[in-house]
Amino acid sequence: MNRIHIIGIGFRPLGRKASGIIRGSDIVLASGRLLEVFRGYREYSEVKDRIVVHGSVYETIEYISDNYREKRLSLIAAGDPMFFGIGRLIVERFGRDAVEVYPDLSSIQAAFAAIREPSNNALFMSLHGGPDPAKRRRPEYEITEIPVLVRQYDRIAILTDRVNNPVEIAKTLMKPRGSGLTMYVCERLGYPDEKITQGTPEDISRLSFEHPNVVIIIRRGDDAGTALLSDLRFGLKEAEILHAGGMITKDEVRAVALHRLRLPHRGVFWDIGAGSGSVSIEAARLCPGLRVFAVEKNREQINRLDENRDRFGTANMEIIHGEAPGALKDLPVPDRVFVGGGSAKLGMTADILAEKMNSGIIVINAATIDTLNDAVRNLERNGFSTAISQVSVSRSRIIDGKKHLAALNPVFVITGERK
Repeated sequence: MNRIHIIGIGFRPLGRKASGIIRGSDIVLASGRLLEVFRGYREYSEVKDRIVVHGSVYETIEYISDNYREKRLSLIAAGDPMFFGIGRLIVERFGRDAVEVYPDLSSIQAAFAAIREPSNNALFMSLHGGPDPAKRRRPEYEITEIPVLVRQYDRIAILTDRVNNPVEIAKTLMKPRGSGLTMYVCERLGYPDEKITQGTPEDISRLSFEHPNVVIIIRRGDDAGTALLSDLRFGLKEAEILHAGGMITKDEVRAVALHRLRLPHRGVFWDIGAGSGSVSIEAARLCPGLRVFAVEKNREQINRLDENRDRFGTANMEIIHGEAPGALKDLPVPDRVFVGGGSAKLGMTADILAEKMNSGIIVINAATIDTLNDAVRNLERNGFSTAISQVSVSRSRIIDGKKHLAALNPVFVITGERK
């Protein structure tokens, strides 16, 4: 059986084996952009009459499917075909045994070399949704997650496309803030008009760039929020979160509630009665791909929520000023819900949740037996199975030079689940 040979180009002359494969092919497949690059290779003149150009990846794959058993095919690819490239699609469609890959440098390797920065420990990501707008694939990370990711990684390298471009990336980093960040935009790497632009997110947001390009983001300085987030993923202390008068979910209770929520990496999370946002912020930091909606009716608490979101860089957290259940009606369907205390409208809120959620987990914290009973009754009435835990916490304090334990008010943690 003939194999499908994928040949990476862009930065170096072809190796002896790859060159021989190209020369011996019956058909050489290329995109219009890569044909422009391939014309600069010495092999081009020998095989130019055997080159077939398709307008899309999908047409190319179908052509391979129809012809590779009878003809010796080579597919020209950009850089390293197995690094966010077409190689993955070809292997998935035809199987590992049907494919041989001859990689060049990846554009991200070339970009780090061009700016003379090490790439070890960097996060590599692709925001390239594919050439067909109607068939855009979902990347592992979304552009909206970058402000959170950049506080967890000192450097991030991004393959862009025309939609998720350097200007749009820069705009996300300007809110809540982009201090301490340097962006590099590496345009048309490997082409004669290759260009490197360095600047802050504000600088980059005002420019325009040629395609293709690679973006590298480097965090060089730590402000207060970045310092807290760079090494810490879970376990914020109450004192680190802006709040007033002790009105905050206590650390130990928050840990239990988050455990009970079993947060998914992606999805939608509602925090109803979010207060100062301790649960929302921990959830948003733990799961950058989670869309967090912090619902709060009190204006002073809304201001604290906004300050805390800015401080901790939780750009995947959206603040909703309103009261349940009315404020919930236009929100996207949740996968997880946290209700942080008693509510006179708990029954109506449970009705809304039951209507919206086909499956998922609801966790309700209750400080009184009345709220406990209301929560269990309304969850079970709406088809949720329930489990109850009581969290009793004592903390040490010094009295007359000796360490004693002082009890905090116990909290009931009610878990409702619908499968």
